[in-house]
Parts: sequence; C-alpha cells; structure tokens
Amino acid sequence: MEQILCIQNLCKQYPSFCLRDVSFTVEKGMIMGFIGRNGAGKTTTLKSIMNLVHPDSGEVRFFGMELGEREQEIKQHIGYATGGISYYHRKRIGEIIQVTKTFYSNWDDGACRHYLEVFALNPEKRLSELSEGMKVKFNLTLALSHHAEFLILDEPTSGLDPVSREELLEIFLDLAAQGVSILFSTHITSDLEKCADVITYIQKGQIIASQRIEDFVERYRLAAMPGELTPAQRELALGIRRSKEGQTALILREQEESFCSAKSIETESGWAGPARITAADLETIMVHLEGGTD
Repeated sequence: MEQILCIQNLCKQYPSFCLRDVSFTVEKGMIMGFIGRNGAGKTTTLKSIMNLVHPDSGEVRFFGMELGEREQEIKQHIGYATGGISYYHRKRIGEIIQVTKTFYSNWDDGACRHYLEVFALNPEKRLSELSEGMKVKFNLTLALSHHAEFLILDEPTSGLDPVSREELLEIFLDLAAQGVSILFSTHITSDLEKCADVITYIQKGQIIASQRIEDFVERYRLAAMPGELTPAQRELALGIRRSKEGQTALILREQEESFCSAKSIETESGWAGPARITAADLETIMVHLEGGTD
C-alpha cells in the first residue's frame, strides 16, 4: 500500500530524556494509535514529525517527500491538532477560523460549518468560554476543514465525554474509509480497540512494537496466580501486578506451557494452585509492561 508517512531512525537528545532511533510507517487509509505512558516520547515524536521540535538526526518523509525540503507543500495536506496550541483566549471562534483559513489553499468553508455543527460549536463564543473538551473539538474542526489527507492528533479524545468520544471515533472511521490516514496518541485503550488498525508503542523513547493491533495483543497471555509466583515464573514474566487473589503476570503466548509447568510454592495460606491463563486486552498488556517485574 501507499506510504503516507515514513520515519527512519529519528533521534532527539534532551538532558533528561532521549528519543532513540524511532522508526515506523503509516499507510494510506490507516488509523494508527500511538501509545505509551506519560513521558515516553509520544508528544516529542509527533512534534518532531511536524518539525515543531528539531530532531538531532533521522528522516521524515510525507507522501514520498522529505519534510525538510518541502515542508510548506506537505503541510497543506496535513491536519494537526494538539492541546498545546494556544490562541488568544478573548477571540471568538469565528475570528480564529478566519485567520486560520488564510494558511490553507484548499480550505473548505462548507466542511468547517459541518464540523462546527457536528461538535455543537458556536462561532460567536470566545475561546475562554469553552470547556477543555470543547477546545479539543475546536482544534479538530480546524484540522478537518481543509481536506487533509493525513491527520496527526495528540490526545484528541482527552477531555471528551463518552458520547463525544464515540462520535469522534465514528468520524475517524468514515475518514479512513475515504482514504484519509490518521495517527493519534491516546491513553484510552478502548478507543484504540474500536477504531485503530495498527498501534505503535513507545517506551522510554524507543519503539517496542508497531503492528496490527490484533497481532500485538495475540502475542501475550495473562497468568493469574492465587499466590506468589515462583522464581522460574518470575523469570518468564514480562510484568507482574498484584491482585486481590494473588498476582498476575504477563507472558508471551509461546511460553504459556513453560509458565504453567513451573512448580508452585507454599505460601502462608497453603500451596498455591495452578496458574489460570487468559487472553490479555491492550490495557492489561500496557499496565503489566510498564509495571515491571520487581
């Protein structure tokens, strides 16, 4: 399929954080969820992609074009929305729209009116009068109003109520069906399970996975133990969390048999029973991978 975005070996060094060799691709019509805990490098990556942060090294190509060489042309075809964008708070929404539209040769007033209506945004309202959730909707209206072929969205569902989130995800699916590609970061894993084709997972500045969401989830199993894990089981665990019944461990699917065959140990309440193995959802995988094994 046609590659809309190709990132290769993107690096950015800060005094207390390093983005290291970030590489992934987004294809036409794909919805990619970008996940990782706070401080993992999601926003730094997205800002580097947009050249709002200047990476130390690496390559970013949109539509086969190198960003540094044809940035102005490329950005005519990209919609970008983040909570970090600030406008003059006393300005009315309609006034901000009139300024924003001058930057895009393909701005569509009809599309803008459509999304203002969908998101129940009154152009006469001042930005200071909007809730955080409504500000997110306004950012998205600007991003969607110039027929962008690629949307880059930093936490677009943050602050939205469940109904508004569901409406937004339906819009994502409609846009993808029309060939629009979407890359969005989020902490709400249920949103990803509803609409994302692919996830890219970043941990401590490095990409640890970029693949179809069902393939990523299928790699893992959750083992629930009524007592403590044995040393052999702990060695196989990718992450361990405590539960009311004992402990849960995230393991690779192919290590299920080895994990179950590890001998149980005696606890204060008696001998621990056998592990109960189940499928793991995306949130459970993230919680265990980030929780560690200590």
